[in-house]
Amino acid sequence: MASRSMKHRYSTRKKQGHTIALAVVAVILTAIVAGVVGVGALCATWLQDLPDYTEVDEYDTARTTTILANDETTVLAEFQLENRDPVALDQVSQYVIDATIDTEDERFYEHRGIDLAGIARAVVVNITGGQEGASTITQQLVRQTILSSEMNDITIKRKVREMYLALKVEETYSKEDILRMYLNTINYGSGAYGIQAAAQRYFSKNASDLTLVEAATLAGIPQSPTYNNPIDHPDNCLQRRNLVLNRMLTNGDITQEEYDAAVAMPIELHTSEISADGIYKYPYFTSYVRDTLINDYAYTSDELFKGGLTVVTTLDPAMQDAADAAAAEKLSRSVPEASVAIVAIDPDNGYIKAMVGGKDWNTSKLNLATGAGGIGRPAGSTFKVFGLIAAIEEGIDPNSTYVNCSTYAELPGWKVHNVGYRDFGTRTIARALAVSSNTGFARLAMSIGPEKIKDVAQRMGIESDLVAEGGLVLGADSSPVTPLEMASAYATIASGGIHYQHTPILRVTDSDGNVLIDNSAPQGERVISEEVAHAAEQVMEGVVNTSEGSGTDARLSSGQIVAGKTGTQENRHDLWFCGITPQLSVACWMGDPLNKESMGHVGMDETFAAFMNVALAGMPNEEFPEADEPEYEPYDDDEFEIYSGPTKAELEAAAAEAERAAQEAAEQEAAEQQQPTTEEPPDAGDAGDDNGGGGGDGGAEGDGGGGTGDGGETVPVEPAA
Repeated sequence: MASRSMKHRYSTRKKQGHTIALAVVAVILTAIVAGVVGVGALCATWLQDLPDYTEVDEYDTARTTTILANDETTVLAEFQLENRDPVALDQVSQYVIDATIDTEDERFYEHRGIDLAGIARAVVVNITGGQEGASTITQQLVRQTILSSEMNDITIKRKVREMYLALKVEETYSKEDILRMYLNTINYGSGAYGIQAAAQRYFSKNASDLTLVEAATLAGIPQSPTYNNPIDHPDNCLQRRNLVLNRMLTNGDITQEEYDAAVAMPIELHTSEISADGIYKYPYFTSYVRDTLINDYAYTSDELFKGGLTVVTTLDPAMQDAADAAAAEKLSRSVPEASVAIVAIDPDNGYIKAMVGGKDWNTSKLNLATGAGGIGRPAGSTFKVFGLIAAIEEGIDPNSTYVNCSTYAELPGWKVHNVGYRDFGTRTIARALAVSSNTGFARLAMSIGPEKIKDVAQRMGIESDLVAEGGLVLGADSSPVTPLEMASAYATIASGGIHYQHTPILRVTDSDGNVLIDNSAPQGERVISEEVAHAAEQVMEGVVNTSEGSGTDARLSSGQIVAGKTGTQENRHDLWFCGITPQLSVACWMGDPLNKESMGHVGMDETFAAFMNVALAGMPNEEFPEADEPEYEPYDDDEFEIYSGPTKAELEAAAAEAERAAQEAAEQEAAEQQQPTTEEPPDAGDAGDDNGGGGGDGGAEGDGGGGTGDGGETVPVEPAA
């Protein structure tokens, strides 16, 4: 009985064990099935929104984008996103083909896009401490072209998408086509994409003429284009080249003798420089066009990579040549540190007709005309025009309103003097602009308010950040701008108050002739009234056409009417002239980009004339748009005084009162010291108010320039006339 009982219990346990085992297997199988289903569903979501894999060949051909001047004949540039020169497969050395397949994908002709054996081998090599990839040539082609925007996305999702597309590409193209496209698009480092570009870059020869050693050198680069290229990392390149040669030997594509001879040879380069931008003419303008397409029109890398665009620009070659000549002539008479920038804009549409961005593109590619990199320049007195317009909008008549243009002015938180400490007396705003009186326009700015001047400048086309302070009207260092902005803003006056956004691009079409961008009929925006624009232009003529004007050298030989304004930064690191005619708005600048050297006592009005006399040659003279006179606020006194602060007599009286108060305080303190007291000693004097000075030792100077305590001084301010 006992034995039977024990046997029965054993049998029961055995059956239970089998049941548990079956249950565990069932759970595992269920989990596997569920996992497979789940993974399948996940992969299905990853494969949504795939790019079109039927146009891979477009990346191979990569048609050139052509940049043209406004005559649609002058070629300014031909560029691609990458330096490539596609070739047919029979134009490639057989050594290159063998080396590439042996190194990157030795079962290329056996798989259909994914090499499962290669994946298994790579897993083993990586587990044992080695390093080997498992991507086929087809997968690498997909990564470089169709999925280029996901190239740096190191995720399972990207790998799944890549493998799926590799299978689809293999269904669509022959092996020969895939190999050709791969060789024409792969990155070979140092800016060379494709085997032909690489052969030229490193060996100055065609891909068909590459030797075994040269072919093995190039075939080793794509694994790491940065660290395997022979220019920057020759040791890495040599090591990688010998590995390629070993693979070729192992696969029977070269003999032992060829291998031994090849590995014994050093890498001998015969490099050729490549043009990354493909620019032929007027590089400052042409590079600005390229940057505008990328930054302002948001072209994707794929769109630019495929190329085939035709870009017609607004540039007038004759005007550009005239601008270049005027700039060169000015520089020939200037200090070596000087650079010149010129921008000419058509005020009727905002088209940029000419642009000089610096002295030498090969030396410095910083475009001083556009302020590339956020670099602007203080505009000096050319900013007074915005103060003039703000005043006219406030109803102040520039021809009958007088302003104190004395040598020196001290305003709240601000001191200013005229250039050369000249005293221009009391004169109208119009005549103050003609002689460029700093004190007069400083007082004007304080009268109408810096915020108003900032608003006017921004409405008219200034895009840089501006600080609303009194010095803004004088082109303060705190509010730098660019010649492009100034030409655009002044164009608003020439057009009668309508602002057109400046542009270097007239039209862009694709390879099939479809118009992608069309600026042939730009829409302007009225930002100041035609009456205000006309009134400002009339005042600005005085800068050029009156005997006392600061810009008389801007007069043109044809008699064409000119209006404008000179500008000089205080230490003369920046010289400006911004001028307008009905045909063009032009900003001319000269300075030292490093702010070390003064430009001397010269002006840019003569450079404006040198350019315009050629640019407008043969054109009939034109008149600015006519308009009625603005409505000005009436004043009882024709000699209305713009802000001048306290008079000299008021300041002297305040100083005397402050001195008397200080004396009384001193006497009172002395009397108190003769008697015993427990009081605390008196505090230092408070700051003086707007009309007088503070009392006590160390009293601060009042806002109105009043007297101070002991050790202070009285600073007189010139009274208004």
